[in-house]
Amino acid sequence: MSGISSNRTNINPPAEISQEILAKTQQASAIMTLARRVELPGVGKQIPVITSDPSAAWVAETDEKSVSNPGLSAKTMQAYKLAVIVPFSKEFRRDLRALYDELVRRLPAALGQQFDKTVAGAVAKPGENFDNFAACTAQSILTSGGNTAYKGLTAAYADIANHGGSLSGFAMSPAGIGLLLEAVDTAGRPIFTNGAVEGAPNRVLGQPIIESRGIYKAGSAAADSTPAVPAIVGIAGDWSQAMFGTVAGVEISISDQATLQSGTTTINLWQRNMFAVMAEIEVGFRADTACFNLLTGVAPSA
Repeated sequence: MSGISSNRTNINPPAEISQEILAKTQQASAIMTLARRVELPGVGKQIPVITSDPSAAWVAETDEKSVSNPGLSAKTMQAYKLAVIVPFSKEFRRDLRALYDELVRRLPAALGQQFDKTVAGAVAKPGENFDNFAACTAQSILTSGGNTAYKGLTAAYADIANHGGSLSGFAMSPAGIGLLLEAVDTAGRPIFTNGAVEGAPNRVLGQPIIESRGIYKAGSAAADSTPAVPAIVGIAGDWSQAMFGTVAGVEISISDQATLQSGTTTINLWQRNMFAVMAEIEVGFRADTACFNLLTGVAPSA
């Protein structure tokens, strides 16, 4: 949603509210929950990337110790602006506490899930200095046709290990978790839970699962000579090799004179006795994408 405003002013919610919004944004994002956070200045920063590890060697008494230097390269982590506009009824403006509560409730999910969609490759990344996993190796976690969810997960584990990583967690959409729940052994028993009453698994292959609706990209059905494309439903990876950074906190501005364009719908705030709040964060993301695999599900039927 975007807006054109002739009367937009900044509002300064209490510092704890801004921090709570930022903290809950990170909680709403599976990627931010799993990846490492680094401090990011507004001008960006160079992120060292280890391309090979040092190795130790046995040495006899009084002999010189061998020197082993790790391979290093560098990437620039740049801050990109992520924003959302949310309209409210005028009544909220009379009660700032209620407004702050609504900001904390609504904004983090919108920001966190859009960040996840971008990293998963479901939407275009904001620039060249922002990594995503769109080109990563894909593993199917279908539960039929001889390609079980378990085989797909272990294949991801092996591929990540072959690229020098160690699988440390899964970012999964509800659709991906649904596929895990469907997985059964030859006796029809669920593989990833102890039974129907246990609920969704929170660990797989000993590693945590973090759920987010942003970790999803719809597939497409086969058409003419174009093959079907399965949906992306999860990401497996070595999350020590992924980093995100934010600049400052959440910047918030408010307007009651703007005209908002939401798809084909135009909303005149003054005419509807409404106002809108725009929240912005500056965030960057970098990763060694070779240490990650996409997990895919079923493509839609033709």
